[in-house]
Amino acid sequence: MLGVNTAPPAPLLLVQGDEELLSARAVTAAVDAARAAEPGADVREYEAGALAAGEVAEMLSPSLFGGRRVLVIRSGQDARKDLIAALLAYAKNPDPDVSLIVTHLGGAKGKALADGLRSAGATVVPAAKLKGDRERIAFVRDEFRRNGGRCDEAAASALLASVGNDLREIAAACSQLLADTDGKITEAVVARYYRGRAEVSGFTVADAAMIGDVPGALEALRWALHVGVDPVPIADAIADGVRTVAKVASAGRGNPYQMASSLGMPAWKIQRAQERSRGWTPEGLVDAMRAAADCNAAVKGGAEDRGYALERAVFAVAAARAGGAR
Repeated sequence: MLGVNTAPPAPLLLVQGDEELLSARAVTAAVDAARAAEPGADVREYEAGALAAGEVAEMLSPSLFGGRRVLVIRSGQDARKDLIAALLAYAKNPDPDVSLIVTHLGGAKGKALADGLRSAGATVVPAAKLKGDRERIAFVRDEFRRNGGRCDEAAASALLASVGNDLREIAAACSQLLADTDGKITEAVVARYYRGRAEVSGFTVADAAMIGDVPGALEALRWALHVGVDPVPIADAIADGVRTVAKVASAGRGNPYQMASSLGMPAWKIQRAQERSRGWTPEGLVDAMRAAADCNAAVKGGAEDRGYALERAVFAVAAARAGGAR
């Protein structure tokens, strides 16, 4: 018997997207719902590419003995034509005692299966990779919110700077912070918790360079390289720092919260860029963007000394700011 707060599992579920963590969570939630409805539910999992149509007939056909069954078919985009045909035929009249869960990366490969399940009324759970800072910051804040914590935008950004963009690492970091704090996560809490990690991110190097603090930028850069931070995200951070200041500066002064929608970036980032734009001229920003582009080309193009390329970029960005200030 279902509990008061337990929703019955969907008979057809399509989990579509290429973010592994979101896909795995959706499948786990559906399986848990089936087992909540019936603890003895028969759960079986298959890879679509290794599955023949005949092999799923038993699971999808009505059972003489009753009981809930769950069939998880992963990587649906790899299904062969006979399996697609069998699944779509079944989807027209699904068994209420069976939960069919199909994961699909999205895209053109195997599109007929995804479209067919959608047309048949499958519940669709999006699981696409998150794009850009805004979506990742929203994910971090939601992770804390779902688990009874609180986190502002600046803290979420600091956490991303500390752990990177891998969603599994981000989720693990959120869980660890919740376990080790009172659940009120601020930028200071993140910096204190991660000690040296946040201070040696590429964003720290970029921030120092953008305000003309060459000693600070070089110290952060050398320490980052010493502890094993990859040069590519550092180069990306420098380029992002220059582009962000240029974009915000070109939009003119204004309320960051009112500008957030038109600029497509969070208010805290706009406010920070406004602070870093002081002392810059349009000509200086052009020079800085050129230096950042040269740095990216050198670091990603296999330069012999990528650390030296990053140091040159720090000097060039600071010089562009100083040149524009005169």
